[in-house]
Amino acid sequence: MIKRSLFPIGVLAALAAFGSRAAAQDDVLQQIRSEAQQKSQVMKFFDQLVTVIGPRLTGSPEYKAAADWSRDTLASFGMTDSRLEPFEFGRGWTLDKLVIEMVEPRYMPLHGYAEAWSASTKGELLAAPVFVGDASVAEVTSMKTRLAGGIILSQPMVQTFVREDRVQPTTSDAAVRPGAPAMPRQPNANPADARQVTQLIREAGPGVLIRTSAGEHGTVFVLGRDQGENAVPSVVLAAEHYNMVARMLAAGMPVKLRVNVQTRFLTTDTKSYNVLAEIPGTDPKLKDEVVLLGAHLDSWHTAPGATDNADGTAAAIESMRILKTIGVKPRRTIRVALWGGEEEGLLGSRAHVRAHYAGEGNAAARDKLAIYLNLDPGMGPIYGWYLENSAPARALFDKWIEPLKDLGVRRNMDPGIGNTDHVSFREAGMPGFNAVQDYDTYDVRTHHTNVDTYERVREEDLKQNAVVLAWVVYNAAMTDQRVPPPAAVAR
Repeated sequence: MIKRSLFPIGVLAALAAFGSRAAAQDDVLQQIRSEAQQKSQVMKFFDQLVTVIGPRLTGSPEYKAAADWSRDTLASFGMTDSRLEPFEFGRGWTLDKLVIEMVEPRYMPLHGYAEAWSASTKGELLAAPVFVGDASVAEVTSMKTRLAGGIILSQPMVQTFVREDRVQPTTSDAAVRPGAPAMPRQPNANPADARQVTQLIREAGPGVLIRTSAGEHGTVFVLGRDQGENAVPSVVLAAEHYNMVARMLAAGMPVKLRVNVQTRFLTTDTKSYNVLAEIPGTDPKLKDEVVLLGAHLDSWHTAPGATDNADGTAAAIESMRILKTIGVKPRRTIRVALWGGEEEGLLGSRAHVRAHYAGEGNAAARDKLAIYLNLDPGMGPIYGWYLENSAPARALFDKWIEPLKDLGVRRNMDPGIGNTDHVSFREAGMPGFNAVQDYDTYDVRTHHTNVDTYERVREEDLKQNAVVLAWVVYNAAMTDQRVPPPAAVAR
């Protein structure tokens, strides 16, 4: 007598297929881990960006060198359509020389950096500095003749330093939205008066503006923007040195500084460049859909941008190398994008979104972007993902990170995070997410500072980053499910 199966044949077939797919995915994870640990190239990529190329200010020759190298490196893995995508940026900038030192009443080199897009001084300035940090609008108005061509200390002394990193959300239940702490406002700084004072100083035609950082222990936060014809020479001084000079002036001491800033504006090529490459999808129904992995390639100019964002870029490149090397056949296309101009306002990713996804004519392209995954703020291990309060995303991401718990991955976080490239995609109605990393010493020491250097990054963390990125990207390319687009994002 033949016994009937307790399950219909179709159910058994489905279970077998599911088991086969699960086994195949387990095998892929083991291959990813093995390649990442035993044949890693991530430190080679990181070293190229940080040591060989160095600071990668958007619009600089160094940034273009990094973009060319990244394109060629991705192509060397056998990836498809490795390319540069230009977007209009504006004039570049480079620093040729900076001298800032105290020569009276004693000699002392001072610790400072020119702001990006600072103009040059008219040769070497040797003069007593003028402190206007506590001056009122009326007082500055009366001082305009003294300010013309002078060395101007334009801000109050620093009394409140940057001493706190943002909360690590994966180890805290604090009901806070993740984000960098605001720079402390110095006492007696009325914003309206401060703006008017700044305008009066600029109108006077100073020889150089010297501002202070709120960093501590010689940490100098330095940014900058192109102010066009209104650009003036501008230097950011370490807070301790700025305060020292200001105190000496207040005591009536005969202080004299020597300052020489020589810069060049670069106008031959006013474009910047995103870098893109891909592993084509293989599923006839899904291959036109895209899983996009991104990190920004640019940095500020006072340090090689090790944690912001050479580590993210190196991990993204390594994750693509791993996937290509182990021969994955993703159902969806996996594409990597390395963005330019992130530091100046997400310019590269926003240009890419405008060109390919924005507007009614690109509705189909938006629908085909299955997910965007970004690696930027923070450093160290990836602990999970900011889920942007998306319940459908939680189900997928929780499943994806579960087999990575032994690598230090902890949990996904419901809140979102701002000020990085996934925002460009969310603003256009596409699902975009950023990883959660460490912030220990990131906000107080490395983020946008002169000490964002090689020593801040550990090899084992970059290897972990590459495993997590490769695995999550692979799963996003293989899953039957998709994360729905976000609710409307306030502009």
